[in-house]
Amino acid sequence: MALLTDPDDLVDGVSIIIDTAGPTIELVVAGNLTTEGVTIKCVYSKLKELWKDNADYIKYPFPMGPITDEQFEMINGWDWDGDVTRYLLRTGGWALKDASGVSQEEWAGVITLGTIGADDQAYFLQSSGGSVVNFQLTGPVNQAVKVYGDVSHGNFDYRDYLKVYCRIYQKTYAFSQLSDIGVITLSYQAYRFPIANAADAKITHNDAAMTDSPYSGMSLIWFTSAQQRDIGGNNYDFHVIVDGNQGTAEQVYEFVQYKLRQATDIDDGAGTHIGKKTGSLLRFVGDTLYTLAVAEGGVFIDDYQDADINRLVFTDDTGNTRTFPYTAVLTLSYGDNLKNDADAKYWVYFTNDDAGDNLGYDYGTSNAILAWNASNVSMTGLISGNTSSQLSYAFDTNSQRGISSTAVEAPVTTVAIGLNTGQFVKATGIIARSVSNAISLVAPLERNYSNE
Repeated sequence: MALLTDPDDLVDGVSIIIDTAGPTIELVVAGNLTTEGVTIKCVYSKLKELWKDNADYIKYPFPMGPITDEQFEMINGWDWDGDVTRYLLRTGGWALKDASGVSQEEWAGVITLGTIGADDQAYFLQSSGGSVVNFQLTGPVNQAVKVYGDVSHGNFDYRDYLKVYCRIYQKTYAFSQLSDIGVITLSYQAYRFPIANAADAKITHNDAAMTDSPYSGMSLIWFTSAQQRDIGGNNYDFHVIVDGNQGTAEQVYEFVQYKLRQATDIDDGAGTHIGKKTGSLLRFVGDTLYTLAVAEGGVFIDDYQDADINRLVFTDDTGNTRTFPYTAVLTLSYGDNLKNDADAKYWVYFTNDDAGDNLGYDYGTSNAILAWNASNVSMTGLISGNTSSQLSYAFDTNSQRGISSTAVEAPVTTVAIGLNTGQFVKATGIIARSVSNAISLVAPLERNYSNE
C-alpha cells in the first residue's frame, strides 16, 4: 500500500499502539501500514480521534502539539517508541520537548524532489568529518533525520549541516545541500531537496574494468598548494589534479565517477578524501568535459589525449573556466618496418613558411624548422614500437612561420628513419583546423644497414 494519509487506515492496537505507562506511541507495520509509512499529520489526526473516542486515553495529557501540518512537538512526557516508529513517520518533523518546553531532540523531515529510480540508494552526510548514512528506503526520499540531541539524547547539533547524495552506477550523480534550498539552520519541519538522476550515457565500463589500462594508471591528488598549468600561454592555479594516463575524456570521467562512489580514501596524495562524500569533480555537457571547482580549488586534468583538447574546459582556483586556443591534432601512422625498429625516430618540419614571413624556412634547406606541439615542444621523438602518434598543434596561436601564419593551414613534411628494419621515408601533408589530420609513414624494409 502507498503512504498512509487517512487516519481510518491506522488501527488502534494493530498498527498504532498507545502505551500510557510509557508514555509512548508505537507504529507497527501491520494492517494497512507498510514500510511506505504514514504522514505525521495523519498520526496526529488519529490520536485526536482516539483521545476523543476512548474513555481510557482521555484520562492522560495529549501527546502532540501542532505547529503546522509538517511540524509538531511531542509534549507532556510522550515520545515515540523507538527508531522503527520514527522512521515510519513521513512528511514532517518534530521536537521532543521537556516539561519546560525545551527541545531534547529535534528531527527534520527530508523529502527529495525529482525522479530517483525505485532501487536507487540515496544517502546523507551531517558533518564534514562524519560518515555517510543511507536513507532507510531506496528510491525517492521521505524520511525524518535526527538533527539535534541534548546531553541526554545523543549530545550533538547537526542543524547547520546536511548534504544529500544519490550516486548510482551508470546514472548521473545527484546532490543537494542546505544552501541549495535557502536554509541556514534546520528546524523540526519538512524540507524538500531537489535531487534527481537519469541514465548516464558516458558510463560504459563496469567497476571491474577500473583495474585495467588506462584506468589503472589514473590518479587523483588534492594539493595543499596551488599547482600551475599553462593554458594558451598563461599560467593558472589548480588544487586538484587528475592524471588521465592518456585515457579519453570519457574514460577519465568514468574513472572519477567510479572513485566518487567509494567509501574509502580516493586521494592518491598525502591527504584524505572519502569518495562518497567528496564533491563532484567533472561533468559532461554534450561531448564537452568540464572540470568543476571544489572547496580546495580548481580541477585540472594532466595527460589527456591530444585529440580531446578542444572539448576540455578547466575551472581554476578563481572559479573561472579556461580553455586552450583551438588545437589541431596530427596523427602519424607507422608501417611495420618503423614500428619494429627500436631506433626509429620521426620529425615534423614545416614544408615552407610561405604563409608567414617567407624567409626561406623550407624543408630541404639548412633553415628548415621543426613544428612545435601545443606545449611549444618540437615535434620529434622515438617511435618506440607504436603504430601511431598523436601530436597537438596550437592552430590559432602558432606563429613559428611568422605572425601572419597564425590560424592558417600549415604544410608539413614528415620524415622518419630507423636502423635495422626501417629505411628513410618522407611524406607531406597539411595541418588544418581539425583533429583529423593524418600522415602515413611506411618505410621500405632495410636490407643493407650494418653497424659492424
